[in-house]
Amino acid sequence: MKLHEYQSKQLFSRYGIPIPRGRIASIASEARHFAEELGGHVVIKAQVLVGGRGKAGGIRLAKTPKEAEELATMILGMEIKGLPVRKVLVDEAVSITKEIYLGITNDRAARRPVMMASAAGGVDIEEVARVSPEKIIKVYIDPLLGLRDYQARDLAVSIDLPRSLWRPFMEIAAGLWAAYQANDATLAEINPLVITSEQRLLALDGKMVVDDNALFRHPELDEMRDLDVEDWAEVEARKFGLSYISLDGEIGCMVNGAGLAMATMDIIHLCGGEPANFLDIGGGASADKVAAALRIILSDARVKAVLFNIFGGITRCDEVARGILTALGEVETKVPMVVRLVGTNAEEGRRLLAEARMATAETLLEAAQKAVAIAKGA
Repeated sequence: MKLHEYQSKQLFSRYGIPIPRGRIASIASEARHFAEELGGHVVIKAQVLVGGRGKAGGIRLAKTPKEAEELATMILGMEIKGLPVRKVLVDEAVSITKEIYLGITNDRAARRPVMMASAAGGVDIEEVARVSPEKIIKVYIDPLLGLRDYQARDLAVSIDLPRSLWRPFMEIAAGLWAAYQANDATLAEINPLVITSEQRLLALDGKMVVDDNALFRHPELDEMRDLDVEDWAEVEARKFGLSYISLDGEIGCMVNGAGLAMATMDIIHLCGGEPANFLDIGGGASADKVAAALRIILSDARVKAVLFNIFGGITRCDEVARGILTALGEVETKVPMVVRLVGTNAEEGRRLLAEARMATAETLLEAAQKAVAIAKGA
């Protein structure tokens, strides 16, 4: 889950990272009021979860409260890369002498977090990594020991930071590590971390990505979720406790168990088809849950066939069958369906579906072949 800039910087400030004074506004008159509070000279920044806001005109400098209101009016009416701008951050303007990059992410190859710093801040760090990788300095963090002082100091030295700023830089690095660790983040970055004309370090921009799987530990972060950037079907699936990921194919899949779902997608590929989604209804799925899953699958206009692959253990096959029939009673569809039921109460489940004249299959291969043939119009 991605956090907006203002959300990330608010979190950073709780861990001792200095940020500019700023307020969030959803209407232009608020932006004018906040600009007056901040001295008139402010930056109006669109809050959308995409890059390239500056190039799209979503970050503008205002010299007066009136200009702040005018710019906020313009930015709040924008769309940036298809996303509407619903809020703007009104930050005090800062005199900058140098821009630095500082961030932490997971390095899967090293199996530990890595902190990165670069004197080439304020620009696309991925482009710096591609063109001039030597400009990015890395230190690997042992998660049991945490970020050590000498590591932060090594970063400060390596990016030629003035000695007078080593101590505040080390405190900011420690704060960023604490924010990253405490909030189960997969990314926490400050770009740019600026040296002001007063020789202070300030986090001018911030970004955090939080591990979705850890949100049960952070309900306060879950409430920050921006649904504008999320797939409607994935949001709906989350309400029912379903694991759903939208894909680009034409065969909808409903399976109980993540491993079985992956195997089902592989078999569809083997038979010449493309799955439209990953959907795991989990163990012990009720008829209501199955009905919700089917409604989500059928909301995708690209789906030409639906394949059910249910192994009845905790999940009873007759319950799944009733869920399918319940959903079909609620959602009108002409999309053909193939069902493979094996396990607990499978005979009863197949009987219910046979009465509804639905296609069934004994094996997964047979079910996938039928679904691919149907999707291709055979």
